[in-house]
Amino acid sequence: MTSLIPRPSIPSSRVALTYQVAMPEPTSHLFEVTLEVRGWQSPVLDLKMPVWTPGSYLVREYSRLVQDFQAIGLKSKKISKNHWQIETDDTSEITVKYRVFANDLTVRTNHLDDTHGYFNGAALFFFIPGFERQPLTLQIVPPRPDWRVATALPPVPGRENTFHVADFDTLVDSPVEVGIHDVHQFEVEGKPHRFAIWGKGNNANVPKLLNDTKSIIEVESALFGDLPYDDYLFLLHLSAGGYGGLEHKNSCTLNYARFGLRDREKYNRFLQLVAHEFFHLWNIKRIRPKALESFDYEAENYTNALWFAEGTTSYYDMVIPLRARIYDTKTFLDLVSKEISRYLATPGRKVQPLSESSFDAWIKLYRRDNNSDNNQISYYLKGELVSLLLDLLIRARSENRRSLDDVLRAMWENFGKEEIGYTDAELKTAIESVAGTDLSDFYDRYIDGLEELPFNEYLEPFGLYLKGVTNGDTVPYWGARVQSEKGKEIVKFVEMDSPARIAGIWADDELLALDGLRVTAEQLPERLKDYRSGDIIQVTVFHLDELRTVPVTLAEPRPARYEIVSIENPSNRQKQNFSEWVKSL
Repeated sequence: MTSLIPRPSIPSSRVALTYQVAMPEPTSHLFEVTLEVRGWQSPVLDLKMPVWTPGSYLVREYSRLVQDFQAIGLKSKKISKNHWQIETDDTSEITVKYRVFANDLTVRTNHLDDTHGYFNGAALFFFIPGFERQPLTLQIVPPRPDWRVATALPPVPGRENTFHVADFDTLVDSPVEVGIHDVHQFEVEGKPHRFAIWGKGNNANVPKLLNDTKSIIEVESALFGDLPYDDYLFLLHLSAGGYGGLEHKNSCTLNYARFGLRDREKYNRFLQLVAHEFFHLWNIKRIRPKALESFDYEAENYTNALWFAEGTTSYYDMVIPLRARIYDTKTFLDLVSKEISRYLATPGRKVQPLSESSFDAWIKLYRRDNNSDNNQISYYLKGELVSLLLDLLIRARSENRRSLDDVLRAMWENFGKEEIGYTDAELKTAIESVAGTDLSDFYDRYIDGLEELPFNEYLEPFGLYLKGVTNGDTVPYWGARVQSEKGKEIVKFVEMDSPARIAGIWADDELLALDGLRVTAEQLPERLKDYRSGDIIQVTVFHLDELRTVPVTLAEPRPARYEIVSIENPSNRQKQNFSEWVKSL
């Protein structure tokens, strides 16, 4: 193993750091980065690149995209996958240049082409160990005069496209958009906001989008009591079919399908994304688990509380547009019903506890395979449904005088305002304090355990219940999902312990025939209607290029989906609970 040269302590006040980002040939997809270090007083300079970015819990190995690294006039060597070391020869002024390939249009990576350059700090910049708190300067050099810069960073007066950066955390937390984009400005509660939109095909009603966004901001501000920033930037990338968001303290990046802003259902989904990422400026950017109080950019940062950071935020991304009157109560209940349907269609809910799902985000959620639905559950999905149950529990116990809102406000006051990381025990105590009861049994069953979520038990005080819905004709269950791909019918998923799995069918098999007759993915549901549970069908597949015909014994039909509906003859108390819940929402 290569030994590291000892690096003596250097007073940070003597060191000045300047990063410059240029993009002279945008079609090359290469950002050119220059780091100037002034006042260095050590024979060695260590530079490391983050392996992940806060808000996206996967080691992404950003350094794999670095090339052409050089320390001008000095010797350097690579120590590990993300660590370079420079022999300074006692030189106090050091200039480092390198390039980063950027052709991945997501909210957590970098993208550069002939229309724009977008970058995240973690995916582009090195840090100097021990100097993460050091203030620095960022200069952007656009390739053409008509390209402009959008970022939440404060500008340096009198210096074009140059920005103050408080420290490396702030650099990571401040994405930058450079290029040809539309900027729309609006004001909420006396504070300036911007929507910077890049990409062709924008079919949005922009005035309505800005007005709806303003309503979302006002509702969330009312929940927490203030807006904890001086100004805020929404960066929107309109892409071919992307979807995603990444939260930051004073901004967020959104990626959405370019033609998805006119259809009402798709537009509502986009506003949920806006509500979700904006809600994060409280819940996770300031109210955050102890494990994320300070970031280790070189390794996984484990926490059991992502169910609250992400799942509770996902619950509120359905609630907030309702409170903002963007959609009505029926739409809200339909959205919750769809989430419950997804949850009950995921067999992994019986295998992976919610707290473990949070802890294992680094190795599971973002690394799905064709067995993922069998052995894991998303902390987004189950977390939002556990948050729903907690909200209903608190409301029922307090006759709607308290709610999950009060938990969030307490967390904001006790942890968020001062950015003090909370422990799992402190989060549990905060929820129990508002609920007025010990929640150890709830935690043991539904957060740390595998018991089914008792939706009807918690919906009943509000005059609601969850029912399974079929699509008219009942289809016997066989346990596999099939999709057409390039003229072939490919089995994409087989549920563990299902008739298909027991028969020996597995993901990636090519489905050919049912009872000797060719069948496609589109035809399969109709074909299965000709059978009943208990029937044995002969299914022909290619398994690893081997032709097989296997008997599959069909099981009882399952609901196609689930819906939250009103019970018959609700009591006055139930009617009042529901009315006050919806009114409070």
